[in-house]
Amino acid sequence: MRHIITGGNGFTGKVLTNHLLNIKEEVIIFDTHNYSSDDIYSKARQVIGDVRVTNDLKKLEIKPNDVVYHLAARQFADSVPRQGRDAWFEDVNVTGTRNVMQAMQEAGARKLVFFSTDMTYGRPDVCPIPPDYPQKPLGPYGRSKLKAELIIRNAEGITPTIFRPRLITGYGRLGILGKLFRLIRKGLPVPMIGSGHNRYQMVSVEDCARAAILAVQKGCPPGPFNLGSENPPTTRELLKGIVDHAGSRSILVPTPAAPLKLLLGLLDRSGLTLLYPEQFGIADADILLDTNSTRRELGWTPAIDDIDMMNAAYDAFLATEKLNS
Repeated sequence: MRHIITGGNGFTGKVLTNHLLNIKEEVIIFDTHNYSSDDIYSKARQVIGDVRVTNDLKKLEIKPNDVVYHLAARQFADSVPRQGRDAWFEDVNVTGTRNVMQAMQEAGARKLVFFSTDMTYGRPDVCPIPPDYPQKPLGPYGRSKLKAELIIRNAEGITPTIFRPRLITGYGRLGILGKLFRLIRKGLPVPMIGSGHNRYQMVSVEDCARAAILAVQKGCPPGPFNLGSENPPTTRELLKGIVDHAGSRSILVPTPAAPLKLLLGLLDRSGLTLLYPEQFGIADADILLDTNSTRRELGWTPAIDDIDMMNAAYDAFLATEKLNS
C-alpha cells in the first residue's frame, strides 16, 4: 500500500511523512514545490504538481490500493487577497478537492483522509462542540472547507475519513503565530482580545499525524472526527506559558473585545491585516472540540498539551530568525 500526501511539503504533510516513513511505509509527496535538502525526501518519492491541474494528478499513477491524504489547501498563512477571498480559497480548496476525488475514482482508489477545519462550525453556542453540530462558517476559508467536505461525502466509491482539527501547531508552525512571537521576542506588550479567561484549544501536529494513520489502520471510518488537545488552558495561561518559556519581559494586556474587533475589521478592510475576521471573531470565546468519538472509534488520545506545542512553535520561530539574520 502506498501513501500519497497532497500538500505533502506543508507543515502537517512533513510531519505525517516522517511518521509514515518511521513505520516503513512507502510515501509519495505531491506538492507544487519540493525541499530537496531535507533528509526525509531521500526516502520519499516527490511528484511536483498542482491539485488544480488534472494532468498533474495523473503523474501520480494512483493505484486502487493507495491511500490518499488530502492536505493541499490555501490557508490564512498564505497571502490572502483583500478582495475575492471566497473565489481565492475555493480555487484550491474546492476545485482541487474535486480534482483529487475524480483522480481517485478513475483509478479505483477508495481510501481517503481529509483535513477540514473546526472553522466550519462558525461561532457555536455550545462547548465543547460535538462533530454533529450544525456547520455555519463565519468566512471564506471555513466556507471553502465545508464545500470540500460536501464534495468528498458525495464522491461515489470513496471511503473518506474527515478530520476537523483546532488550530494545528507545534515545531515549525509559523504563519499568524509569527506576529505573536515577534512581540514576545522583543519583550513588547501582548494584547489579548477580551480578558483572556476563555479557553482557546489547539492541537499538536504530531497528534494530527497519529490520528491520520490510525484512521487508515481502522479502514477510514467516516467520522467526522474532531481533533483537539486535552484540558486546554485559558488564553492568559497559554500566553504566559510562552512568555515564561521565552524568558521575555512581555506583559499580557486585556482589551475590550468589541472595540478591538471593530478596529481589526477596519484594518483588514484597509489591507493592514493583523488577524482575519474568522480568527478574531472567536478569539474571546470558549472554543473546545468534543473529541470523544475520535477517542472511541480510532483509539486516539492527544499526547501533547497546548503550552508545550506552542513553546515548540516558538523555538522553531527563533531558529528561523537566526537563520535569516
